[in-house]
Amino acid sequence: MKRTVVITGASAGIGRATARAFAERGDDIVLIARGRVGLDAAAREVEEAGGRALVVPADTADARQMEAAADAATDAFGAIDVWVNVAFTSVFARFTDITAEEYERVTQVTYLGFVNGTRAALRRMVPRDRGTVVQVGSALGSRSIPLQSAYCGAKHAVNGFTSSVRTELMHQGSRVRVTVVQMPAVNTPQFAWVLSRLPRRAQPVPPIYQPEVAARAVLHAADHARRKQYYVGAGTLATIWVNRLAPALLDRYLARTGYDSQQTREPEDPHRDHNLWHPLDGPGGRDHGAHGSFDRRSHSRSPQLWFSQHAAARAAALAAMGSVAAAAVCAARRHGGARGGPGGGKWRSGGHWR
Repeated sequence: MKRTVVITGASAGIGRATARAFAERGDDIVLIARGRVGLDAAAREVEEAGGRALVVPADTADARQMEAAADAATDAFGAIDVWVNVAFTSVFARFTDITAEEYERVTQVTYLGFVNGTRAALRRMVPRDRGTVVQVGSALGSRSIPLQSAYCGAKHAVNGFTSSVRTELMHQGSRVRVTVVQMPAVNTPQFAWVLSRLPRRAQPVPPIYQPEVAARAVLHAADHARRKQYYVGAGTLATIWVNRLAPALLDRYLARTGYDSQQTREPEDPHRDHNLWHPLDGPGGRDHGAHGSFDRRSHSRSPQLWFSQHAAARAAALAAMGSVAAAAVCAARRHGGARGGPGGGKWRSGGHWR
């Protein structure tokens, strides 16, 4: 059946790929983002794929704009069946290098944007007792890493907020569903347009997946929202498991590797524009599409996603991964104890590990 699907952050990245995926099923797609150039390009792709598109330029950090966008969606296509929260922004920098205003802006978009979108969706779904909200989460919402404190904090908050709302709906006996898809590193344009104060260009930490993998996971979650969350990518699940088993060990590992692994060898341009305060695909801007610049290093499939969608296979895989992670932790502890620390290295004053 044709559905009405609202997607925030639809002008690029995961949101853009998700819009195409729903459109291929013939759904009506409401595209929300700040940048008009990217939104118009996304609308053309939706219509070419077989769906109908409605473009609604809006800032998800503004609750009134989200309410107006939801009204526009119902006026154009009728009742909202699926609402997908994707929109975010971030700052790549040490916490002490991020201003209070920048931190607040990231939180407003990346956390409160999900709150505002969910509120607008539930106000229209709960009275009908039907509908699904899909939150596009991240492995970093369960395990934080250095240089992304604002983003990690917001994604942790999304998880806590969503769990609370889910239990309230359960208490009411509502048939409205809320689920989260925890994403791995994805090849999106964010690494070229997020504000960065790193000395070198930002990059996703491998393994990296194409946005179409994320989009397929969102579609599955929208169709099977009884589960509270889905995991995409083996790295996502492994990171969460190791963090549960040995968080202190993972802290030391990330302190040692987390700076270099998030940067390429190319120097960053400290004067390049970014999208924290305004869209880069606004008037005079360009369409950034769904993909970033890491196509050659990105996977187009995720075997782990298939396991997460099949209960019996998932149970067996979780048991196996738990055993492997436990063995790895024990081995690392023995190795660290024998050499005085993880890997036996020393931290030099210049910030490099040897």
